[in-house]
Amino acid sequence: MEYDVRVLRGHLRSVYDCAWNPSWDRNLLASVSEDGTARIWDTSKGSVDHPVLRHCIQKDGVEVPSNKDVTCLDWNCVGSLLATGSNDGCVRIWKTDGRLVSTLHQQKGPIFSVKWSKCGNYILTAGYDQTTIIWDTTTGQSIQQFAVHNDVVLYADWQTNTTFASCGADHRIHVCRLGENEDIRTFAEHSDAVNVVKWCPQGQLLASCSDDNTVKIWSMSRDRCCHDLHGHLKAVHMIKWSATGLGTSNPNARLMLASASFDSTVRLWDVEGGSCIHTLRGHTEPVYSVDFSPDGRHLASAGEDKFVHIWSTQSGQLLHSYNATSRMYEVQWNAKGTMVAAGASDGSVIILNLRSMGIIKNHVE
Repeated sequence: MEYDVRVLRGHLRSVYDCAWNPSWDRNLLASVSEDGTARIWDTSKGSVDHPVLRHCIQKDGVEVPSNKDVTCLDWNCVGSLLATGSNDGCVRIWKTDGRLVSTLHQQKGPIFSVKWSKCGNYILTAGYDQTTIIWDTTTGQSIQQFAVHNDVVLYADWQTNTTFASCGADHRIHVCRLGENEDIRTFAEHSDAVNVVKWCPQGQLLASCSDDNTVKIWSMSRDRCCHDLHGHLKAVHMIKWSATGLGTSNPNARLMLASASFDSTVRLWDVEGGSCIHTLRGHTEPVYSVDFSPDGRHLASAGEDKFVHIWSTQSGQLLHSYNATSRMYEVQWNAKGTMVAAGASDGSVIILNLRSMGIIKNHVE
């Protein structure tokens, strides 16, 4: 029987991040938490019988919980393996049944970003020690460590299977390539910490957001940004590209970028023209997360005000609001575009079944 809202309980502290398994026929959702664990939920079953991924370390020859926040996660492209990053400085790879495959440890201090490569043979990590590392997922060994930043590295994202961009508290963006000792491009136009960088679906454009209140779009063929997007009045915490445009499953839809800000607004940007399409006003506190539906027609947002909002990207209209009981840190659409998951500061994970609610009417089975 279908449900409208399902609340998954098990985490004891804040849920920082969550991600649906990319496999089309699975209802698996992974989450990571301040309580030192990750969990893999079968959302069709609710909170029962789900694997708890305990992040442990060796102490005096005994395996004990690290008691460090688990901060980030990413599924490989086929959904068979999950990578998690922790404040204990380790990246761990897990099977969907919760079995630990390997532990990757070389960075000193918290891991803030973990990303599988497009082919699934590498993992990219970024962290507090001002470095990024490319790991071989088969051997669990570090292939190359990049020390191009001068402060904490906050985020990294693959462009190709061997090229990536990273950003950090040093106001810089570096593009690096496996096998190259120096970065191949540096972008230095932000005037404050750069929180996130993300390549567009086609891999040609790079977007960044910063505590300097701006969003910028870059091209590898230019030294300066293509578009310097102003409008937000406070720090921009997150950006997401729509899965639209050439080379995607929605080739006739225009490419858009969404930005979430501490000024309590979400903005939708037309990438080609560099203009703001809609300013979405509905939140009353900082917005932490945004995510496009797979067809680009809808956008979910979540924030400090305990709300998850669902918007029409075409009209900018607010279609649905869910009022949770605590701050909402992360929001993610499933592959079918029928459900949204959100992680909360009270340790719960919220599942909104938008098809059951009648909000999403056209979807592909």
